[in-house]
Amino acid sequence: MYDPRVVVLSIAVAILASFVTLELAKRVRSADRVLSMCWCIGGALVMGSGIWSMHFVGMHAFSLTIPLGYRVSTTLLSWGVALLVSLVALGIAGREQLSRSLHVWGALAMGGGIMAMHYIGMAALEMAPGIQWDARWVAASGLIAVTASAAALRIFFWMRRHAGWSALAYQCAAAVVMGLAISGVHYSGMAAAGFPEGSACLSLDGINGDSLVLIVSVATVLMLTITLVTSVFDRRMQATADGLSQSLQQANERLQSANDELSRLAYQDALTGLPNRSYFESRLSQAVARIERLRELPTPSASAGLAVLFIDLDGFKPINDSYGHAHGDLVLQAVAVRLREAVRAADTLARLGGDEFIVLVEDVSCAGDCIHVAKRALASMGEPLVVVGQPVHLSCSIGVAMYPDAGDARRLIAHADAAMYEAKRGGGSTYAVYESAMNQGADQQVALYNDLVTAMERGELQLHYQPKVDLRTDTIRGVEALMRWRHPQRGMVSPVAFIPVAERFGLINTLGAWVIDEACRQLSAWADEGLHMRVAINLSAHQLMQADLTERVADALALHQVEASQLICEITESVAMEDTRVTQRAIDGLLAIGVQLAIDDFGTGYSSLSYLRQLRARQLKIDRSFIRDLAGSSDARAVVDAVIRLAHALGMQVVAEGVEETDQRDLLVEMGCDQLQGFLYAKPMAADDISYWARHRGEQHAVPFSDSTLVDTIPG
Repeated sequence: MYDPRVVVLSIAVAILASFVTLELAKRVRSADRVLSMCWCIGGALVMGSGIWSMHFVGMHAFSLTIPLGYRVSTTLLSWGVALLVSLVALGIAGREQLSRSLHVWGALAMGGGIMAMHYIGMAALEMAPGIQWDARWVAASGLIAVTASAAALRIFFWMRRHAGWSALAYQCAAAVVMGLAISGVHYSGMAAAGFPEGSACLSLDGINGDSLVLIVSVATVLMLTITLVTSVFDRRMQATADGLSQSLQQANERLQSANDELSRLAYQDALTGLPNRSYFESRLSQAVARIERLRELPTPSASAGLAVLFIDLDGFKPINDSYGHAHGDLVLQAVAVRLREAVRAADTLARLGGDEFIVLVEDVSCAGDCIHVAKRALASMGEPLVVVGQPVHLSCSIGVAMYPDAGDARRLIAHADAAMYEAKRGGGSTYAVYESAMNQGADQQVALYNDLVTAMERGELQLHYQPKVDLRTDTIRGVEALMRWRHPQRGMVSPVAFIPVAERFGLINTLGAWVIDEACRQLSAWADEGLHMRVAINLSAHQLMQADLTERVADALALHQVEASQLICEITESVAMEDTRVTQRAIDGLLAIGVQLAIDDFGTGYSSLSYLRQLRARQLKIDRSFIRDLAGSSDARAVVDAVIRLAHALGMQVVAEGVEETDQRDLLVEMGCDQLQGFLYAKPMAADDISYWARHRGEQHAVPFSDSTLVDTIPG
């Protein structure tokens, strides 16, 4: 006889155990090696206990006219077999794929284990006379066990294809199928058992059947529930962790992409796409280091040498001046393509700026190897370039300097430059190999460069400040920062002498960064004294090509707590027009943080009025060459008057620099110029002298500071 309620309970336990088993199979598959092993062992404990529990709940549904009891040792043995079967099942579920042989042997092992668990559990009942077995039902139960095991393994792997709510629905359906199959194994096995009339249970001294069912049922359901909740929680946490990991990976990929782009911009010439000077110098250092290692070998390589080719275009400036800078940019791009085709694939071609290019030729043994490359570069310029449908005839002059014959790596570029000028003196469109006779000018530049590096380390550089006078109020409203260098032996070295050296040897960006920081520091120091000054600094073409120029300026302003509106960046007209895309990007960045812009030396270059309007400059400075001739030249007066009117029409203030005479001042006042700068009012002076002048303004007929630059803390 069977109690239908207990039968339903046993089937429910089998379905719940199957559902939890499917959940655990996913955890075993998705976890790492250590966690997978933990889930496999814990899962076997839960899964085995669930199958074993279903067996004894099903046994309780079967009633005899006599009381039943179970031997403890045999009962525990059947539980151990259930655990072993479950461990095998989850171990197979954790494999990458289910091969045919693994499927067959796994189904046989699991089916045999389930059969063993069932019949060992039945053996825990010691009956007299013994249980009589029907071989047909025993075989049927064995077939059901193997078939159910094969189906379970297939379901484990099949479930991997689904996710989300559809996976949950399939998991519920699969759990019902597996639960019914497990129940079928049990009840077919029970059908195989026969109990003769008058049988007696000899194991009543063991575990009472009712007590066993109650303990097993409650413990198993509780265990299955806790395991299911833990698995679901772990799955959610894992999904969250995977999501965070994926987001972090994507962020790292974006960051890496941004870093790669910044690196590309930092080492690439924006106009031609060629490497820039920074990249070239890095490659040169690496090549020299490699050669030094090869030269130390017992048998040095015959090709352990390199050369630098300095290329300067002949006749580019007239083309640039005649057709405009936009046309000149196209010419430089076309030249870059020609030179790239002329040099070898292993050579490094870079653009230094303007119409200067440079080539690193490696693995050469003599000057002839380098001359071959130089001749190809010269030949590449033999055919006219076609730019915007117009033929452009250009040639180039090339200087060749070999390493180590032409000196150390630091001198190599300068020596190649000196050789290039020798080629130009020879009429251009040729090459010249560096010789020691060309060394005089290069040595002087290298010496000055070394002294300049030392001067920066020792703090010999300083900024002097020249006031700007507002003509409407006849007061000082700001100053321009000018670099000064007092050399211990040379005395005062003019910026005209050392700035070109800094540009040629790649030190100009370091100098420019120092000027930015020092000007902001001085603005902060003046503010502490009660002097709210506005300072103008000059930016070079090299600084405008730096991708991080805006960040450098913003960092200096933030470090010294200076308002961005107190800083004016002056850009010469020729620099502003040299590379409109790069310049515009730098200017847009500076304007975005609140820094003001001024165009310096206006009238000496070849301006594009439409581009001048787009630059959004606040000030326009008239070059001193026009101011010098103002009193004696009607042409100069006409130009200055036109510039002032043009600037006012574009909403810009006009600053005239180099004002030294009163008649110059009077004419500028009459023309409506806004500010004057020159020796008529003050020479460039140290920061302390500016502070003294502010405190004693008005004395000795000095021009006073505007009240807008002063705070109440300054007396007088």
